Amino acid sequence: MGNQEQLFRDIGIVDFVLTDLTLYLDTHPMDRNAMEYFNHYNRIKHQMEKEFSMKYFPLNTSLAESSKEWRWGMAPQQGVEMGGGASALGRRVRINVEL
Repeated sequence: MGNQEQLFRDIGIVDFVLTDLTLYLDTHPMDRNAMEYFNHYNRIKHQMEKEFSMKYFPLNTSLAESSKEWRWGMAPQQGVEMGGGASALGRRVRINVEL
């Protein structure tokens, strides 16, 4: 597994931890230790996402900043393999809106 795939996987792991902590905090809103863990892992996730976005491609539009070129569309699309075989999540979504 290459560096890109490992960092992408690690971001997913930290995201899972944050989701689990969110669910716990929904039922235990006064647990200060859990809140400290949430804040700690939230900072780590943002740092990892920023690192990934700078090295490879932005993971969301808030990380798409670039002074030389628009990098948002650089991510592999769903079903396209990323480097060593990890499948990337797709970004394009079709939304039909009836007015």
